[in-house]
Amino acid sequence: MKKFSIKPSLLGLLAAGALAGMVHQPAHAGARKEAPQAAVRDSLVISVGSEPADGNYDPCKGYGSYGINLFQSALLKINVQVLTEPDIASGYTVSDDRLVYTFTIRKGIKFSDGVTLTPEDVVFTYETAKNGGSSVDLTMLQRVEAVNGNQVRFTLNKVFSPFVRTTALLGIVPKHAYNDDYGRNPIGTGPFRVKQLDLNQQLIIEPNPYYYGVKAPFKQITLLTIDEQAALAAAKSGQLDVVMVNPEYALEKVNGMHLETIKTSDNRGFNLPTIPETRNAAGAVVGNNVTSDPAVRRALNIGINRQTIINNALNGIGTASWVRFEGLPWASEDPPLRDGQVDEAKRILEAAGWIPGADGVRVKNGVRCEFRITGRTDDLQRYNLAVALAENAKPLGINIIAESMDWASAQRIARNVPTCIGTGDYSFYDVFNAFHSSLAGIDTVSLSNSPMYTNPTVDGYLEAMIGSKSEEEALEFAKKAQYDGQTGANVDFPYLWLVNIDHTYFVRDGLNLGVQRIHPHGHGVPVIQNMNEWTYR
Repeated sequence: MKKFSIKPSLLGLLAAGALAGMVHQPAHAGARKEAPQAAVRDSLVISVGSEPADGNYDPCKGYGSYGINLFQSALLKINVQVLTEPDIASGYTVSDDRLVYTFTIRKGIKFSDGVTLTPEDVVFTYETAKNGGSSVDLTMLQRVEAVNGNQVRFTLNKVFSPFVRTTALLGIVPKHAYNDDYGRNPIGTGPFRVKQLDLNQQLIIEPNPYYYGVKAPFKQITLLTIDEQAALAAAKSGQLDVVMVNPEYALEKVNGMHLETIKTSDNRGFNLPTIPETRNAAGAVVGNNVTSDPAVRRALNIGINRQTIINNALNGIGTASWVRFEGLPWASEDPPLRDGQVDEAKRILEAAGWIPGADGVRVKNGVRCEFRITGRTDDLQRYNLAVALAENAKPLGINIIAESMDWASAQRIARNVPTCIGTGDYSFYDVFNAFHSSLAGIDTVSLSNSPMYTNPTVDGYLEAMIGSKSEEEALEFAKKAQYDGQTGANVDFPYLWLVNIDHTYFVRDGLNLGVQRIHPHGHGVPVIQNMNEWTYR
């Protein structure tokens, strides 16, 4: 494994940041030396990955789409139950035809430059995001307009219940201060503002004095972009207050810090193409002659041992998972199945005609029960899971060949070669993306429904979800699409889900990270979701 070191200049920065955050109070005369007064910390230095210092803080170009937003707030917000509730808006109504959403804007909210937010800022944000061709999907939005003094009316071109989630994830930008450089110098109504940005090195933030919610007690927080081994070394030398670590490092000991493990909906698993091999219009091979057999998909899902795979690949840190949306309000009941059933899995395979060959690998009609899978070259967790899965499947007579591949290449061939998928966000539209047959085309180059799964009953539930008037109703249909007690996507096994990755951090003793909502996909960055609520004692 390649070793990394911290540059002297960065060590100086770390030390200065850590020392600047501590003000020691003199002990009273006669106080026992072994029990000095606690230090007061008014700044923090943390390392939670590269994203915080990438300078892409423009919601109109996708910033905050996973629910992590330091600088802007939205019409609604995602609460700790991962449900929506008012934020900039005090509430909203939906028309009977489910095409018009009207939000009432709270009065007195100010941007970080002191200028009052108006409905026109909301209109500007949505028009900019829609017209910019960015990753923000607003294709369902026909028009947005300010009405009645303090309201914003959205008219959709189709019924689309997940629009409510869009309004909770798209931060509002100021019309008066938006420009081409906004992404690096954001002005917003969120809990923090930028104090200093050294692109891809460090981001220093301070509380937004005009923020209407809970204000952070720290004068500044420095978020560093350094490699994980260097960050762990800095933590061990007392220079970091929070450091994200992958499970392979979670067994380390760091004086003055403790390990916090936070549950997530950040799943890892493999898509299993459900159609036999064919060629698409571009001549690329799609489908898979082994995983297209439902018996193989079912045998894998019940025959492997997820906890063993987690132990081998992730040091045992993670929660075994059967379903894609574990822990989210739209997760279905698990199907009444259990894994580790090697004998039952063998019976299923043999009943389907998969007979053990001379080398132990099963064969059916001349086809070996063998296929490739990929893990990412830049993500050791995914590759480790691929290798651990391959080893775990051997007793079933299924030969899985684990390969490491760059992510762009892995995605291009995923409709033929299963790849390790990481997913889990705060929009229930993800259920549609996972299973609806409209995304199953062989000419599609996308991880949306990459198994090319089709089921008319599931489609019906998903279309009812999209057509719902309330979020509560939509979530019930989302659950039924996965498993309604008899049928659903989760009993057809278009995916082989393995684990919800626990996010692990070393945290300075005395630092309280507040109530964390279940983390979405995000490689550890989601811990900063509520950083304004962190406290130190």
